[in-house]
Amino acid sequence: MAGPVYPTWVTRWLSGQWRLKKRPPAIRPPRPLALADKVANRREQAGEATCITEMSVMMACWKQNDFSDTACAEEIRMFYDCVAKAEKERRNQNKNTLSSKENLPSSKVNKLLRRFPQIRHYA
Repeated sequence: MAGPVYPTWVTRWLSGQWRLKKRPPAIRPPRPLALADKVANRREQAGEATCITEMSVMMACWKQNDFSDTACAEEIRMFYDCVAKAEKERRNQNKNTLSSKENLPSSKVNKLLRRFPQIRHYA
């Protein structure tokens, strides 16, 4: 298994060859090393459609029975059960967002950045 490949200046610096020039190479970050006050609002990923099969069965039943709810009560109940289950899963997923290893949506990141602002001055 090969090790990581570093730029040549890093290997020279670590090996001590920089001492010949009496100073290490200057490493300057392109931006200040601090978090911004907010992140860009990205469009969150659209969730996948749920309960499509149950809805299709329910609508087919309605069409066969002239849109009678009493004749399609079982299909309607199956559709509502599926919707309730999907809603419960979505709520549980939203509650566990901070503990999961997935990326946070920009709205939650902005909320956390407002809650814990950057200290830009020292006493």
